[in-house]
Amino acid sequence: MTTFYLLILFVLPAVIAVGIAIPRQKEPSSQWTGELVILTVLLALGTMLALCRLPVGTVIVSPVVGVSFTFGGFQRLYGLVVCFMWLICAMLSPQYFRGHHHLRRYYFFFLICLSFTLGVFLSADLKTTFLFFELMSLGSYVWVVQEETPEALDAGKTYLTIAVLGGLVTLMGLFLLQHLTGTLVLSELKAACAAVTDRTALWWAALCVFFGFAAKAGVFPLHIWLPKAHPVAPAPASALLSGVLTKAGIFGALIITADLLPGEHRWGVLLLALGAVTMVLGAAIAVFSNNLKYILACSSLSQIGFILVGTAALALLGQHNALAAHGTVLYMMNHSLVKLTLFLLAGVVYCNTHALDLNQIRGFGRGKPLLHILFLCGACSLAGIPGFLGYISKTLVHESLVELAAESGSLGVTAVEWLFLFSGGLTAAYLTKIYAALFWQKPAASTGRTWGTPATTAALILAALPLPVLGLLPHMLAEPVAALALPFVGGHPFGHAVHYLAWENLKGVAISLTIGMAVYFLFIRLVLMDRREGQVVYLERWPRWLSLEDRVYRPAIRGLYRLLNVVLRAVCDALDFLVLLARRTFLRDSRPRRRKSPRSAVLHAMTHGGQRTEQEAADRLGTILDTIRRMEGSLSYALLMACLGLCIVLVCILLYVF
Repeated sequence: MTTFYLLILFVLPAVIAVGIAIPRQKEPSSQWTGELVILTVLLALGTMLALCRLPVGTVIVSPVVGVSFTFGGFQRLYGLVVCFMWLICAMLSPQYFRGHHHLRRYYFFFLICLSFTLGVFLSADLKTTFLFFELMSLGSYVWVVQEETPEALDAGKTYLTIAVLGGLVTLMGLFLLQHLTGTLVLSELKAACAAVTDRTALWWAALCVFFGFAAKAGVFPLHIWLPKAHPVAPAPASALLSGVLTKAGIFGALIITADLLPGEHRWGVLLLALGAVTMVLGAAIAVFSNNLKYILACSSLSQIGFILVGTAALALLGQHNALAAHGTVLYMMNHSLVKLTLFLLAGVVYCNTHALDLNQIRGFGRGKPLLHILFLCGACSLAGIPGFLGYISKTLVHESLVELAAESGSLGVTAVEWLFLFSGGLTAAYLTKIYAALFWQKPAASTGRTWGTPATTAALILAALPLPVLGLLPHMLAEPVAALALPFVGGHPFGHAVHYLAWENLKGVAISLTIGMAVYFLFIRLVLMDRREGQVVYLERWPRWLSLEDRVYRPAIRGLYRLLNVVLRAVCDALDFLVLLARRTFLRDSRPRRRKSPRSAVLHAMTHGGQRTEQEAADRLGTILDTIRRMEGSLSYALLMACLGLCIVLVCILLYVF
C-alpha cells in the first residue's frame, strides 16, 4: 500500500504533466487542464493525509532508484503545507493564465515540481535530499523565465548560476561528509558526526553543504537571485518560490544545526550574523521599492533572515531552546502562508490592472471589502500583530533572543535583538506603504468592482484563513503543530505555559510598530513620496550602485573570462612552440614551407611563423568568447547549461553509489 502511495506522490504528477505537455494540433483548453491539475494535487494531498497514519520514523526505500523517504513529524507537517500551497495556486492558475501562450509548459513544470519538492521534505537521507533538491531547482528555473522577456531571461540566468554553483559545492560537501561519517542517513548522522575526531574537516563539510541550501534560501550574500526572480515569475509561481522553495534551503540549515553541528557555538554565531544582515538588508530594500512583487520578494529575503536568527538561537540555547524551536517552526509556516496570500493577491492586482508599480495600481482595492480583509490578514500576520500566527512566531523568536542575551551577556546578541525589532518596524513600514497605495489613495481612473472568479476568491480565503485561526488558538493549535517538528530540529518541549499577551511579549510588538510608523511618516512620506498635479507619486530612490551582482559578481566573472583568455592563449602558444621545436629538431628544417598543408590547422599555423600563430590563436579564442557571450542571453543556452550541470551531478551520484 505504501508503494501505491509513493506512486501517487511522485509518479502520477509526472505522468499527468507529460500528458498535458504532449504536442497537439489544438491547444488544450485552460479550463479542463486547470481542473485536471487541481484533481492531481488533491490526490497528492489526500495521499499525504493517508501517509500521516504511518508510525513516526517509518522509512520507505524505493526499489528502483534507491531513494528513501521518511514520515517524521516535520516531514508530515511540511508535506501537508506543500500540498496545500500547490492546491491553492492550482485554483488560481486558470484565471491568471487565461489566454496565456505558454500554458502547457507552465502546468508541466508545476506538477513535476510538486513531486520534486515533496521529495526534498520527505527524504530520509541527504543523497535523496540532494537529488530532489537539484531537480526542484531545474524545474523552478522554468517558472522564472516563463514569460521569456529580457528581464525574465536575465533573472533566470542569475537564478540558474546560483543554483548550479550551490549544488556543485553542496555535492562536494556531501562527498566529504560521507568520507568522514560513512553515512548520509538522517537518523544516523548525529551519532556519526559526534564520533568524528577531525572537527575541522567536519566543519568544511558542513559549510559546503550549507552553501547550496543557503543559495536556495536566499541568504546573504547569495540572495541576488531572489529579488530578481520573484517579480518576473507568474504570481502562483512566485508564491511557491517564496513560500516553499526557500524553505527547502532552511530545511538544510536545520539538518546541519540539529545533526551535523549540534551545540556548536561558532555555528550558531555564524547563523546569527548571516540572519541579522539578511533580515535588515531585505527590509531596507523593500522600503525603497515601488513594485508590488519586488517589495514582496525583498520581504521574503528579510523574513528568511528572521527564520535564520531563530535557527541560530536554536543552536546557541542548547537544552533551553524550547522558545526558539517552536518559534522557528511556526515562523516557517507563517511565512509560507503569508506569502501564499500576498503573492496571489498581487496576481489578482496584475490580472485586473496589468501593472505592478504602486503609481499605476493605487486605489485598486477601494470598494473591495473582501480584498481589503484578505490583505490585512496577510499583512498583519507578517507584521506580527496580535491575533495572527505571525505574532505567535515572532514573539517566540524574540523571547528566545532575550533569553540568549540574558544567558550569554553578549552585547552582540543584544544588538541582534534590537536589529530584530528594527527590521520588524521596517516590515510594518513597507506594508503600510502598500496598504495606503492600494486602499487609501484615489485611483486615476475607475478600477471596477469585479476582481476575481469564485475559484480565485475561494483560493484566497483558504490561503488566509489559517493565519487568524492559528493565531487566536496558540495553545490548542499552533503549539501542538510546532511540537510535531521538535525531534527533527533538535528542540525541547515547553517547561511552562507561554503567556502571549503578557506585557513582556507585547512590548516587542509595540516597539516594532512604533519604529514602523516613524519610518513611514518621517521617511517614506517625506523622502520617498511626492505630490504632482494633485496625485501622490512614489519615488524610486534606492541607489543603483548598491548592487552586489553588478559591483562584485559580474566583475568577478568578467575577470574570470580574461584569466581564461590568458590561460588558453598561453596553452596555445606553448603547444605551437613545442610543435615548431619538434619540427626543427627532428626534421632539421628551420625554413617555413610555402606550400600550405590542408591536413592540419596546427601545421598551417606553424608554417606561418610564431607571431601569426599567436594572432590566429587569439582571433579564434576571441570568436569563441564572443559566441559564448551572445549565447548567454538565450533560453536555449541556459537550459543547455542546466542540463549539463544536472548530468554532471547525476554522474557523480552514480559513481558514488556504484
